[in-house]
Amino acid sequence: MQSQKAVAVLGGGSFGTVIADLVASKGIPVNQWMRSEERVTELNQCRTNQRYLPGYALAEGIRASSDIEEVLTNSELVFVSIPSQSFRSVVRQAKPFIQSHHQLVSTTKGIEADHFSLMSQILSEELPGQAIGVLSGPNLAKEVVQKHLTATVIASDNDALRQHVQEILHCAHFRVYASSDTYGVELGGTLKNIYAIASGLSAAMGMGENTKSMLMTRSLAEMSRFAVQMGANPMTFLGLAGVGDLIVTCSSSLSRNYRVGYALGEGRTLAEAVAALGEVAEGVNTLRYVKEKSDELGVYMPLVQGLYEVVFNGAPIAEVARSMMLSTQSSDVEFVLPRMP
Repeated sequence: MQSQKAVAVLGGGSFGTVIADLVASKGIPVNQWMRSEERVTELNQCRTNQRYLPGYALAEGIRASSDIEEVLTNSELVFVSIPSQSFRSVVRQAKPFIQSHHQLVSTTKGIEADHFSLMSQILSEELPGQAIGVLSGPNLAKEVVQKHLTATVIASDNDALRQHVQEILHCAHFRVYASSDTYGVELGGTLKNIYAIASGLSAAMGMGENTKSMLMTRSLAEMSRFAVQMGANPMTFLGLAGVGDLIVTCSSSLSRNYRVGYALGEGRTLAEAVAALGEVAEGVNTLRYVKEKSDELGVYMPLVQGLYEVVFNGAPIAEVARSMMLSTQSSDVEFVLPRMP
C-alpha cells in the first residue's frame, strides 16, 4: 500500500459513509467529518449511520469527528462527499488545514449555481496547485455497502493520485478504472441525474420497455452532445461514468433522482416529491442549470427542455411527450469515428 496514513472523508451522507466503510474494511484507518455531533456519536458508539444507511454495521476502523482539522491531520488522500450547494463552503472550511501533499477526490455529482462550476473546478479554484481527482460511476451506495460487484472510475491528470485511489479502494467487490478525462467523467456523472428523473417519471406512468430504451439512448446522445460543447471527450460517455452510470440510475428505485421522477409521475408536486425523498436529489437543480446553459450555448436538448417544462412549469406530461415525438428528427449517432483504410 502506498500510504498507511489515515484516509479522510468529508461528508456524512450515504456515499461518503460507503467510501469510509470500504476503506476501513481493508484495515486502513479512516477519519470521517460530519456536521452533526449526534451522527458522530452514533457512528463512533454504534457503528451505524441510520439516516443514510439504515440497518448496516460499519467497519470498526472509521473514526467520526465534527472537527475538520482533526480529520485532515495525518491524512494524505481526502474524499470530498458534500452536496453541491454546500461544497464550496466546506472546502473553504477545510482550506486552512490542507497541505501540499494532500490529494483531493470529489465524489459529488452536481453543479454549483451561478457559475456552472463542477466540483473539481471548485477544488481547483479554492485549492490551486493541489492534486485533484473525481470518482464517478454506476455506484449505488446501498449496493456497495452490501458488497455487490461494482466498478467505478477515478479521473485525474495526476498519475500518482489515480494509482493511489486504485490501490486504496480496490478490493474483491469494488474495481477502480482510471481516466485522464476529469471533466468528461465528472460531467457524465452529473448529467445523468437529469435523465434519471425522466426515467422515474415514465416508469410511474406505465411506459413500456421500448420507451425506456429510447429514453436512455437519446439521453446518452444529449449528454455527449452537451459535453462536447463544454470541452469533454464524447468517447468518455461510452464508459462506466457515462452509459454505465446512466443505465443504473435510470433503472433502479435506489436512485434518488429516479424516485423524485417517479413521485412526479404519480401526480405529486416537486416540493412533495423532494420532501418525501428526505435526501438531496442533485438532478433537480442540475436540470435547471443545464437548461439555462444549453439555451446559452444553443445546444439541442429536447429531453432537458421537455422535462424542465414538466418539473418547473407544471406542463402536462402527455402534451410534452407528444410535442417531443413531433420534433425534428436528427441523426441517431452523431460522433462517428472515421473508417480505417
